[in-house]
Amino acid sequence: MDYVLQTFGLSKKYKKHLAVNNAAMTISRGDIYGFVGENGSGKTTIIRLITGLIFPDDGSFELFGISNKSSAIKNAQRKVGAVVESPSIYRNMSAYDNLKMQCMILGLPQDERINQVLRDVGLEYMLHDKKHAGNFSLGMRQRLGIAMCLLGEPEFIILDEPMNGLDPAGIVEIRELILKLNRERNITFLISSHILSELSLIATKYGFISNGHIIKEITASQLQEQLKKTTDITVDNPKALEQLLTTTFPQSKLSTIPNGVRIDGDIDINLVTSAIINADIRLTNISSHDSSLEDYYLEIIGGKRV
Repeated sequence: MDYVLQTFGLSKKYKKHLAVNNAAMTISRGDIYGFVGENGSGKTTIIRLITGLIFPDDGSFELFGISNKSSAIKNAQRKVGAVVESPSIYRNMSAYDNLKMQCMILGLPQDERINQVLRDVGLEYMLHDKKHAGNFSLGMRQRLGIAMCLLGEPEFIILDEPMNGLDPAGIVEIRELILKLNRERNITFLISSHILSELSLIATKYGFISNGHIIKEITASQLQEQLKKTTDITVDNPKALEQLLTTTFPQSKLSTIPNGVRIDGDIDINLVTSAIINADIRLTNISSHDSSLEDYYLEIIGGKRV
């Protein structure tokens, strides 16, 4: 397996608080890794550890197969781009001047790279615009932050809450940009986000963290298999309904709800409805529910809220 990131018992303590606790995670090349956890769970601390902004107290990690304990880790970290918490941009400078400054810091040729990354993030119309970045919309600032990451031609991009505070249009723009860079450039992503409905549209793998510990890693396809579908049926005679369903659909898992029955798993609603009507039971309501990424997350952490 071609791993971009592996962590081994990674730990970080601030005074008496263990912010990251024996964390083990793996990200393969080409993944869009959705990093999910409540506030204070350790997401940003792990991001800071793997980008070299802080150092672990215990454990280790590898980037592109290079250990953080090796002198070669700096070369591996040059393949990583990151926007942590908010884009590091100069608000009193234009998009072009921000990118020019970053090119100077990185020792890169300017005009050709700047033109390319502005096209990559959909900001090519800002090439000659003198508008200061401080007057950009939040979505434009996020895209400019990603453009600055792209200057160094990274193979792995880390985005910490990239959709936080964006309006619906801005969220769609960032989502489509991430998918485009992943598919067309094969860039691997680690994305921390509280907007789980959006994360579920792009992630190929998930890591769930709570109290500094990675409690679960699962691929998107594995998650889809585990998400539950339920159908709630309420009637005028719940006991008769339960007896009918037990007899007619013996393979179905049933549970009692107020004034009715819940069926777990896929079931043909038309067949159920017909059976109820034929049994002369008065149906008051029937509704199906597909569990979501948020439902799954709350279940595995024991019901705590994000």
